[in-house]
Amino acid sequence: MPEKEPRKKPTGRPPKHGAFSIMIARGELPENRKYIQRYLREAREGLISDLGGREQNLTQAQLILVDRVIAKLGVIRCIEEHCRETGVFQEGKLAHVLRDNYLAYTNSLRLDLQALGIEAKRTEEIINLGRYIEEKYQANEGGEENE
Repeated sequence: MPEKEPRKKPTGRPPKHGAFSIMIARGELPENRKYIQRYLREAREGLISDLGGREQNLTQAQLILVDRVIAKLGVIRCIEEHCRETGVFQEGKLAHVLRDNYLAYTNSLRLDLQALGIEAKRTEEIINLGRYIEEKYQANEGGEENE
């Protein structure tokens, strides 16, 4: 059986998207990703609005979850922007950040949103006009025969 060649280690630093080195460590966005800050601010305001309208109406646990959701969303957006700039595939393989981190962050985000009780809004039932008329007719027959 032929011996396998030792796997070559990549040379140089891996490309940086800024999600870990800057955003998580220092709590700020990379210079080239400042536009994401507006997106995150609007997302936070929207979450608070969905949950109770105002920050004062939320419990401390809800506020903590909202802040964790926004932090994870920031990391996800940095990864997405990095992939938009550099490509989803690198050297024929799925980009490193997508392989190792993206799914974990998106799943964690989904679980946090579930914990907050965020669900798709259900639309009201569409009225069946025929059934509506029939029900009204039956109601009128039963209660208003003296006309």
